[in-house]
Amino acid sequence: MEVSQEAAERQQINEQEEEQYQLFLNTHGPALRSSRVPPVYWKSLYYKLVNEVFDAGQFFGIMQVEEAEEEEEDDSGDVEETQQEERKKRNPGMELICKVIVSNEDGLQAADPNSIFLIDHAWTYRVQSARQQLQEIPGLLHRMANLIGIEFHGEFPDEDVVDQVMVEMWKYNQTYQLSQGTAEEKVPVWYIMDEFGSRIQHSNEPTCCTAPFFYSTEEVAYTILWPLRDLENGEEVTRDYTYGETNPLIRKCRLLPWFPADMRDISSNTPEPSDAYYQTISQENKEQLPIPIETQVYPKDKIFKVFTEMKQVLNNLNHPRFEFTWNEEEADILFMFTHIREYRKLSKERPHVLVNQFPCETMVTVKDCLASVARRLGGVEGAKWLPHTFNLQTELPQFVGYYRQRQERGEDNHWICKPWNLARTLDTHITNDLTYIIRQRESTPKVVCKYIENSVLFHREEVGMVKFDIRYIVLLRSVKPLQLYAYNVFWLRFANRPFSLDHFDDYQKHFTVMNYAEGVQLKQVHYDEFIPLFEKQYPDYPWKDVQEKVFKSFAELFQVASSRPAPFGICDYPSSRAVYAVDLMLKWDTDNEGQRFMQPQILEVNFGPDCARACKYHPSFYEDVFSTLFLDETDNCPVTRIA
Repeated sequence: MEVSQEAAERQQINEQEEEQYQLFLNTHGPALRSSRVPPVYWKSLYYKLVNEVFDAGQFFGIMQVEEAEEEEEDDSGDVEETQQEERKKRNPGMELICKVIVSNEDGLQAADPNSIFLIDHAWTYRVQSARQQLQEIPGLLHRMANLIGIEFHGEFPDEDVVDQVMVEMWKYNQTYQLSQGTAEEKVPVWYIMDEFGSRIQHSNEPTCCTAPFFYSTEEVAYTILWPLRDLENGEEVTRDYTYGETNPLIRKCRLLPWFPADMRDISSNTPEPSDAYYQTISQENKEQLPIPIETQVYPKDKIFKVFTEMKQVLNNLNHPRFEFTWNEEEADILFMFTHIREYRKLSKERPHVLVNQFPCETMVTVKDCLASVARRLGGVEGAKWLPHTFNLQTELPQFVGYYRQRQERGEDNHWICKPWNLARTLDTHITNDLTYIIRQRESTPKVVCKYIENSVLFHREEVGMVKFDIRYIVLLRSVKPLQLYAYNVFWLRFANRPFSLDHFDDYQKHFTVMNYAEGVQLKQVHYDEFIPLFEKQYPDYPWKDVQEKVFKSFAELFQVASSRPAPFGICDYPSSRAVYAVDLMLKWDTDNEGQRFMQPQILEVNFGPDCARACKYHPSFYEDVFSTLFLDETDNCPVTRIA
């Protein structure tokens, strides 16, 4: 009786454990499959995670070896010589290399379900908080300096050591990204594996594989390690630092942080991408392009029913010819924040309905597309109003070649890495460190743009000379013919600290978007106050002339962006209208006669911009917007036709 009861209890426990394991697979199965973790290891991984089993020490050991420096077959140039000198300064004498080997007498069998191991993370952070954590978390700077190989025995954080760690950490960093949460929570997380994981060296023929793994039950991240083949006692554990990369040239570029090579001969020429590039984007966006329709004509006294989900519109549009409806089916105007995809259905069933979006407007609102269409203006550098830009996903070799060429010429080499489709400077990085830039390719898709090192500055009495940028609202009423308006009121954003080409992780020095940051000053200067202040500081540059160049830049952008049919350009859909925010800076440039002038630099184009300040200080803002876009009435609106 007791035996059968024990058996029943064991069976119940086994059933409960199996149920918990199935829940684990339901939650983590997609991540395991995405990381190509063989299913034979999944149950053991689950057991080790639940019971916090860190048994790598029973199978592996760390061995120090002296590595003799070999002559490079090809001339890698002054860059690599400088890097080698720096390494010698940090590690005088014969360089010691740590390697991980199999220490278990019986070796390691790939078919053994238990041959999967948890690697802990020594440091997990987001880049904007890295310096502060090194300065403030007890013991962190010591541990990182020791792991990276930097001599440091002081009791208090040393800024020089912090700077060295901030540079060298990009050879050790790994990354992952949370799939859920706010935009801030989805910013990539970077981490450095513990002393064991960080000692695993690269090989083009690796013996093992690693992958980050976020265990959501405990909300903790590990790296998991498993063998790719059977390993004998004494064999080295290696991994491929560019796992999955098959293009030899891109592979070589991605390995530059660890294996320097001369890349100056690589062409930096970046023509506009092929049509297939745009077709792929269109397919990924799942936009159904409209069928051709006739331009709709409406009675002069028509009252338009507006369906919108945007509170700013609901609270601020009071024009007598527009009324709101909660029934989308009876609306004459759809003014949406969510992206419209079903243009084909709209064009077939409701061609008279006006919408506040254009099919394929990603040609200007997504940064890689913006850079691509700007190349239609031709020339080596492309459009003068856009900083020189490379797509890190598709143009990494060209960027590396261009970086090396600028370095050889002694030109400024500071760059800014931006995600394709994020705003508010999230996940944005400024650096002149090639390793740092190359490693950004492993996180979210990014472009890398030439950082404006010679920007026109603005003097703030209480601070000094600071960076500033300008936001214009542009109204696109039609593509064929091009009808583009600029709202005459513009908005300004200022950095809070004097500008200089250093401390690029100092947000308040190098960035201007302060209205989303906590505990920082938001400097407000209205456009009509700014103009006389600007002209006082720069008396040879009347604002009227500067703005004329700005508007010309906007016109050229939308001309090239709509010069080709969809999906290669903004679609000519007669029922489309749109509101965009264009952010720009001014930089100093020189003409052929050596005279300085201010050159507008378009930073990004935003769909569905936050217009809270516009509504607060200019209550008629949305009435002006709707009159211009939907009534074609501009006489009493503060707008300027620019194309």
